[in-house]
Amino acid sequence: MSSRDDEKRPDPDALLERVQAEEREVTRAKLRVWLGASPGVGKTFSMLESAQALRREGVDVVVGVVETHGRAETGALLANLEQLPRKRVPYRGRTLEELDLDAALARKPRIVLLDELAHTNVTGSRHAKRWQDAIELLDAGIDVHTTVNVQHVESLNDVIAQITHVRVRETVPDVVIERADEIELVDVPPEVVLARLAEGKVYVPEQAQRAAASFFKEGNLHALRELALRVTAERVDADVQAWRRQHGIETTWPTRERILVCVGPSPASAKLVRSARRMASAIRAPWLAVYVEKPSGTTMPDDDRARLQSHLRLAESLGGEVVVLSAERPAPAILELARRRNVTRIVAGKPTHPRWRDLVYGSMLDEIVRGSGDIDVHVITGDRRPTSSPPPKHDRPRPPSPLTWARGALPILAAAGIATLVRERVDLADVAMLFLVAIAVTAAFLGRAASLVASIVAVAVFDFFFVPPFFTFAVTDFRHVLTFAVMLCAGVVISGLTERIRQQSSAARERERRTAALYALTKSLATARDVRAVAAAAADQMREVFESEAALLVAEPSGQLLAPAPSPVDLAESERTVARWALEHGRPAGRGMDTLPGARVLAMPLLAEGRAVGVLAIRPSPEDRFEDSSQRHLLQAFVSQIALALERAQLEDEARRAELRAQTETMRSALLSTVSHDLRTPIAAILGGSTALLDTSLKIAPEERTALLAQIRDEAARLGRLVSNLLTMTRVESGALDLRSEWVPLEEIIGAALSRVERRLEGRELAIDVDPEAMARIDSVLVEQVVINLLDNVANHTPPGTPVSIRVARRPGAVVMEIADHGPGLPPGSEARMFEMFVRGTPGRGGGVGLGLAICRGIVQAHGGTITAENRPGGGALFRVTLPVEGEPPRVIDEDVERVESAP
Repeated sequence: MSSRDDEKRPDPDALLERVQAEEREVTRAKLRVWLGASPGVGKTFSMLESAQALRREGVDVVVGVVETHGRAETGALLANLEQLPRKRVPYRGRTLEELDLDAALARKPRIVLLDELAHTNVTGSRHAKRWQDAIELLDAGIDVHTTVNVQHVESLNDVIAQITHVRVRETVPDVVIERADEIELVDVPPEVVLARLAEGKVYVPEQAQRAAASFFKEGNLHALRELALRVTAERVDADVQAWRRQHGIETTWPTRERILVCVGPSPASAKLVRSARRMASAIRAPWLAVYVEKPSGTTMPDDDRARLQSHLRLAESLGGEVVVLSAERPAPAILELARRRNVTRIVAGKPTHPRWRDLVYGSMLDEIVRGSGDIDVHVITGDRRPTSSPPPKHDRPRPPSPLTWARGALPILAAAGIATLVRERVDLADVAMLFLVAIAVTAAFLGRAASLVASIVAVAVFDFFFVPPFFTFAVTDFRHVLTFAVMLCAGVVISGLTERIRQQSSAARERERRTAALYALTKSLATARDVRAVAAAAADQMREVFESEAALLVAEPSGQLLAPAPSPVDLAESERTVARWALEHGRPAGRGMDTLPGARVLAMPLLAEGRAVGVLAIRPSPEDRFEDSSQRHLLQAFVSQIALALERAQLEDEARRAELRAQTETMRSALLSTVSHDLRTPIAAILGGSTALLDTSLKIAPEERTALLAQIRDEAARLGRLVSNLLTMTRVESGALDLRSEWVPLEEIIGAALSRVERRLEGRELAIDVDPEAMARIDSVLVEQVVINLLDNVANHTPPGTPVSIRVARRPGAVVMEIADHGPGLPPGSEARMFEMFVRGTPGRGGGVGLGLAICRGIVQAHGGTITAENRPGGGALFRVTLPVEGEPPRVIDEDVERVESAP
């Protein structure tokens, strides 16, 4: 089979990727988006029409949320479609309706309709945005059909504000739009939208008048329509590119103009870049600037390198995409990239060097023209000043130095010595082979220049010492001349091939180093769970890979740049100004850039989803480190990974805050609904009793007055206990318990608690068995609260007169306190739930709120202990508290015994 057929053979990796992509497409839930330029174009109407068609085909379609806004035509399309009941969420005295996500997940239809994807959910919902609900449905394997207006696309937010002078607050991240499997554009002329607005089909009359005077201007609608068309066209272009990659199509499909300009160190490249920019601007096409470097270790002169970097920066500043390739021959690499990126035009410079250079070294332009096929090639005249003398300085071999001559001659002289020793036993051809081996060894270990020297020296030594007539350079047999030529050519070829292998090995090591650096960065960022950890990991990797100090600055909502962690770089105010400029404009600035090039730092904006989430401020070491294109591209890869990690950390922080707010809101609502009655009851009793006592018109007997005062006292004490429990529960839930631990005998804790609840336990038989040497390092106030709550629980849930036993004993490494009663015991199966908030047992006298045992568990766990509840075999409930004892408690001294022992 020919090599040409091999080149056309499909890439196995590409085939495997295609098969895997097709398998993912089969199993992955689909997202379909109806995109419109503005409200009123008919997105919801079109989505419902599609849903009705799917329903008629037998597809399980369910309406999650669809807003008709009072439009009769839209409402009629909801007929025969199953609608999920909305979730009613109380908010600021009102009840709002949102998508019931749990109901949708439980129902699990084939398709769920979600209108207005950018909608912000009411506080208390699981997710802050409706697009997050859509993502959860997709992750659960449910297809989602939804609608979006172009002004809600996150990356277009600033553009929309500039055009309409209206800042849209509700946006959808671009990644969600890119996640869509299908985008359907719903497009109508602006005149139709304005007519619908006037007819009240978009907003109610008052809102329609305000909208027509601000957002719904005809010029705004034209601009929004163009943006919607562009978003759709970009998505279609991306689908075309994906299809071409999946099917291995190399020919150019001119569905959209795309320009490629060839860039190099020649002064003519600047004009080529500007010409490509003008051409792309005229036809509104994307463009890219390409430079092909050889995978060799040869260094480019400083002037050429500086000129090349300025051309690449110029292309970036003009909005082009910069691509640096590595290949031995530039033309095939450029053509391969052009076909892969579906380029329609290639811009190259007209050659200004002599014709003989093309005959000797080959013509890159001629190769591009002959291999371009359907791609147009534009040859533009650049700067007519001559470039570096041929060949270019960084490609021209340098004259061998004396050391090179010596290093190249040594292996040949060694081979000559060996040949002299064995010349009587071998043929002349064997001697020639020995010299070829020496040339190969020289090429392998000493480099190309030394091997060229070795080839010349080998021919000379072979002729002088081993070819008759000996010790002269005269040649009598023409066959020896051919041998000399073969030796010289073989030496040159071997040296060239060896040098190429060495260059490829060097390039492979460089690629491996870059890959390892990116892997190390990705690995360290993957373990970073918050912004501080991301900043620390970024600084460490910048120091390790680039040997440069860096500081990560995060953009706050106020617009300030703050370092989330102690930074190794102390930025001056002028350097922070550079970072702020990079953040505001979304472009690099500072050292080596066109903007503020004299600054000490290089500020790289961290872009995620089209917006800057922070800045990486770097102090290069040395200062020209990032002048090299390879270093800049590696830095750009680092910056992209850090930006993604920072955005992920910020989203996780936001999700945690949202979850905490939701839990706080839930707890607040539960507390208010549960405690409101228990607060009102003692307050009403106190108010009633005090009002009766203050009313002089009432004649109250002394015993009734005493009873009223006792009731006021008891209810006030009850109210005090309730408020104390609420405050303690707040501290427990927030983790704000401040333990003031000291060695305390449990006997003192039990005695103090009994004195506090003496009236509550009046009439009950108490059995107390406390080891006087049982001590623990605890917060006496909090543990006393535990005992009080447990005894108060006994008083609430057992009949009057029920006996109570308290026992405290020492165990290895712990003390155990047990409080038991002989009452009805715990409800069956409730032992594990007794310590949850708002869980109540069977009320006896007075009942309870359901916080006491939850507080006990929080306090005991804060001490490192455990608390359990169980039913006693003989009836009643048993609560067991185990507190750890670490270390040796202090010795308790009986003062009376000490006084007797010290007496004479």
